[in-house]
Amino acid sequence: MTTEYRKTPEALARLSRRQYAVTQEDSTEPAFRNPFWDSHEAGIYVDVVSGEPLFASVDKFDSGSGWPSFTRPIDRSHVVEKTDRSWGMSRTEVRSTYGDSHLGHLFPDGPREAGGLRYCINSASLRFVPLAELEAEGYGEYASLFAAATDDTAITTTTRTTTEEDAR
Repeated sequence: MTTEYRKTPEALARLSRRQYAVTQEDSTEPAFRNPFWDSHEAGIYVDVVSGEPLFASVDKFDSGSGWPSFTRPIDRSHVVEKTDRSWGMSRTEVRSTYGDSHLGHLFPDGPREAGGLRYCINSASLRFVPLAELEAEGYGEYASLFAAATDDTAITTTTRTTTEEDAR
């Protein structure tokens, strides 16, 4: 089944004032005063306008910036990078492919072990879909992203327990 992601007048009408300003007028929400900057729940983040899947919590990290930061998108075909020369500097803007929503910016100061990129994204451009609701909301194919994270956690927990027992 192929899902069609797009911007519609109905989707735009559902946006809050802040969501509209960020996604349609390229605004930026305040740092540390947005819903997802410090969220740690498992799930994916989708474009608030089109619904296209953008980022997964397994790739989220605390950059200290006050905005949600990710090391990579779920699928690079859902994000577009553009040169942004506003504010007297040159940056890389990140937009959603089908919704054409302004998401945030891309910087080369992310965790080195994860590729060194930081997708600094406005919470206002995102809708969070919890892991438990992926299937019901039509994003079930992305549940596999969390199986590897769960396996890694189990391995780490098992290793830690074995090490603690060996120390006794």
